[in-house]
Amino acid sequence: MYFDILMPAILFIVTLVAMFMGNRTEAKLKSTVEERELRNRDVALLVAMITVAVSIVVFIPSLAIMAVFLFSYSSLLFTVSYAFSDMKKKRMTLYCGVFVVASILAGAAGFFGVLPANLKVIGTLVFAGLAFCAFSVWIYTQQNVDAKQKWYVAALSPALFLLLFFFYSGTPIWFPYLLDVYGLIFAFLIVIYLSTLFTWKTVFIFAGFLTLMDIILVWVTGTMVQAANAVSGLGLPVLVAFPTIPFITVEGSILILRLGLGDFFFAGILATQTLKKFGRKTAVVSVLTMSVSFGLFELLLLNPTAFHALPATLPIILGWLPTVAAKMLSERKQKTVAKLENTPSESLSAQVHL
Repeated sequence: MYFDILMPAILFIVTLVAMFMGNRTEAKLKSTVEERELRNRDVALLVAMITVAVSIVVFIPSLAIMAVFLFSYSSLLFTVSYAFSDMKKKRMTLYCGVFVVASILAGAAGFFGVLPANLKVIGTLVFAGLAFCAFSVWIYTQQNVDAKQKWYVAALSPALFLLLFFFYSGTPIWFPYLLDVYGLIFAFLIVIYLSTLFTWKTVFIFAGFLTLMDIILVWVTGTMVQAANAVSGLGLPVLVAFPTIPFITVEGSILILRLGLGDFFFAGILATQTLKKFGRKTAVVSVLTMSVSFGLFELLLLNPTAFHALPATLPIILGWLPTVAAKMLSERKQKTVAKLENTPSESLSAQVHL
């Protein structure tokens, strides 16, 4: 029997880190969305929009798809980076240093033969220019220390992403390495940024509608699989791709499993709302049960069955619901016991008063 422990472990780690970081950064990120929260009709509309987008993406020209996704990713990187761009000196040094080093490494890799010959010179120069810009930003911020958010600091992250995509998306460095790195980064950012929009009530509505939509689009119409293949074929970081652990070989090649960013977002939203409602212990248990449930459902894909695709929202919600239901029942039982214990003393107090 074939099984995999890597993808469930990745789901667990990303969801857990995003949950705790989202809880710590919620106050700061809420200012970027003006402290708005989704209402019931907003959640229904959101799921409807996702359904329509998935259904028509296979008919949209590749260039248009690429433009929309690159704009969305760049906007997300800029928005989150801008929210935290009022860093102090030490953090600013580390932040700018990452971009200087990454730009130098990208330029050096292109110069030593990773890039095609026609892009070698221009790629090296462009990344050298980005390294210079990042260094200049660091110099300027060290001399002008204030508590304001800075657009030129936030611009570094989308600039590096776009340049890496345009120059390296057709090279072995992009797939699977940079694709997975940016896939995990975006999965993390989507959770911490959009989790502020949900409440305990709306997350139930969202989870129910999204799971139903996912089941229909994967197992009934197959549209979700077609859309994923169409978008991932463009090299866009809409998913992460990792080999199974232990390795499984198919026709001499190592089997690669893929998981979409939407599934990380789904698990992260459920975990974040659980943390707010029931606290750390229950939230961590819910993340664990979601990951275990996902791993068990992977058995349907890795071993001979009638299933060739998996609506990942289904095992995620099936792992989350028992934990949440058990906690809700436990709290209700505690309230009932507490009420019964207080009733005799209240009655006695009332009789003495009379």
